[in-house]
Amino acid sequence: MKQTTVHIIGAGLCGLTLAYLLKKKGIKSVVLEANNRIGGRIDTRYADKVGSIEMGATWCNDTHHQLLHLLQELNISYTKQYTTGVSFFETSNANEPQRFSIPDNEAPSYRIDGGTFQLIAALENNLDSGSIQLNEKVCQIKYDQSKIIIETTSGKQIEAGYVVSTLPPNLLVSTVQFEPDLPIDLTTTAQKTHTWMGESIKFGLVYEHPFWKEKGYSGTVFSHVNWVQEMYDHSTNDSTFYALKGFLNGGASTLTPEERRQKIEDQLQRILGDEVKNATHYFEKVWREDPYTFAPYASLIMAHQNNGHPIYTTPLFDNRFFISGSETAREHPGYMEGAIQAAHFCSTFF
Repeated sequence: MKQTTVHIIGAGLCGLTLAYLLKKKGIKSVVLEANNRIGGRIDTRYADKVGSIEMGATWCNDTHHQLLHLLQELNISYTKQYTTGVSFFETSNANEPQRFSIPDNEAPSYRIDGGTFQLIAALENNLDSGSIQLNEKVCQIKYDQSKIIIETTSGKQIEAGYVVSTLPPNLLVSTVQFEPDLPIDLTTTAQKTHTWMGESIKFGLVYEHPFWKEKGYSGTVFSHVNWVQEMYDHSTNDSTFYALKGFLNGGASTLTPEERRQKIEDQLQRILGDEVKNATHYFEKVWREDPYTFAPYASLIMAHQNNGHPIYTTPLFDNRFFISGSETAREHPGYMEGAIQAAHFCSTFF
């Protein structure tokens, strides 16, 4: 490849990993990010600068080889998810929740120490100063047989030799105009590609004391019948920060933040006790409301639909435009591992 700057759309995990890999190859990149922050679907919140609550990507496991290798390379530690004690499963509102214990020999999940954003920060620290440009939403991409012109909503026109989009495919074709048009089969597939995290509603509750552990509970709750569908302990390993983090039923997107918190506390109070009402901080994220992550689908889309579709492996515009991102990965699409695998695959073209 002729040496030139690669412009990357999106400063999420895939975009920043690709920029990191290209730098190791001696290839310059510029990352254009529409949001006023980096990280994409990694969204770590901090309570009193002590502990972290993940409103986005959180866990990895032993099958996520590329992610674990990157964490080791960047000297980032991780900890096994806490699951010790009694867990609860709601199958009916008419009956008490079932109690169960998670076996110690179950394949573990891990959380990144200090928050998942530690990975994003480490990648940023390894890039050249000024290589990430925030508040630059790409609205149009033109190709004229020799170069690509990127237009942003801030009025910039950027001449680029090579461009990589790491946006979720449906978001890309819904928010960026192309000249000439993308192939119709690609556009149709992208419109029917599930955006991971798009329907998720996450919440976090912070406490002064881990009352659930003191009662012998793990903090794990599953429910098929209530607002909180999944929940886990989200405390730090060093006993300095205590929290619970979970997922809400998608129908909760129609409620106000105050109503969501009330529904959460009412449900968890019945399961864990009155102490649930004593949270010092409440966090939430309705991902479908994030315009830099989610665009409404044109039709009904199933979870993981078209994730890892082979159509995304073919470069466009005479091998100058590439579609990457977690949804395009052939293995573990939608996960952090998928984002990193997609970045590695795309880096092989340069």
